[in-house]
Amino acid sequence: MKNQTCCIITPSYVKDFDRCRLLSETITQFNQSPINHYIIVDQKDERLFSQLKKANTEIITVESVLPWWIKKIPFLKNGWFSFKTLPLRNWFIQQLVKLSIAKDVAEEVLIFVDSDVAFIRPFDTKNFIVDHQVRLFREPDAIAAGSELSAWSDVACDLLQLPRLPRPVPNYLGNVITWKKDNVFKLHNYIEEISNQEWIKTIAKSWHLSEYLLYGTFVDQVLKEKSGHFYDPVKNCHEYWTPQSMSDQQLQQFFSEVTNDHIAVMISAKAGMPVSRYEKYIKEQKL
Repeated sequence: MKNQTCCIITPSYVKDFDRCRLLSETITQFNQSPINHYIIVDQKDERLFSQLKKANTEIITVESVLPWWIKKIPFLKNGWFSFKTLPLRNWFIQQLVKLSIAKDVAEEVLIFVDSDVAFIRPFDTKNFIVDHQVRLFREPDAIAAGSELSAWSDVACDLLQLPRLPRPVPNYLGNVITWKKDNVFKLHNYIEEISNQEWIKTIAKSWHLSEYLLYGTFVDQVLKEKSGHFYDPVKNCHEYWTPQSMSDQQLQQFFSEVTNDHIAVMISAKAGMPVSRYEKYIKEQKL
């Protein structure tokens, strides 16, 4: 079996430009094997992000990824117009972009890394592919009943026309997430066969969606041993999700908690911290 090629995919936007710049720099610094980085932004942000374009980094517009019938609404800050469904929120558009980008890249393994992630140690395909099996992050029994993630799991099952899963259910959400491109196409075809309409139209009718839970549920419940994945419950990214800034002392504590399992860190953009506050801690990592 031939080696599988990998690429990194990052949806971003103007307010995350500095974070995306840092991510791009750390990919260049720590990546140990040839890999392309695709940054996906609204057409209006393409010129700004073109500063990050280099030999292994390409800027792709959201408009080129989505079908013709989904259009940006210039006067509506948080929405996109759809000729076939109700208007779509920006947050939902990001989910559709991740589910759609497979058709626009040549690589067989898609590694999704958001703008607020930065790599902190060397990595290569060995972090994601073992014996030709691709890593799929999966925490068993991690999502309890009554949570927002629990509702997203139900949406995934509904879209796949599967019985809703008993709680607790597995979690597939993370910050360095790996998919197989051919499985994404299988997901598209599966949804079209059971819904008798375009997959993206079916999904776009959902008010809530987690692309990671949808893909993970499809792999787990439909493809099963034919997926070409191996399950890994270990988080490879150290995360800060709290929507408030950290003090210098808290930042030091956060970085002191990095373990050998972590190849990256994520400080949520919702924390409202400028990159200048923590960039030095990333560059000071002696790992």
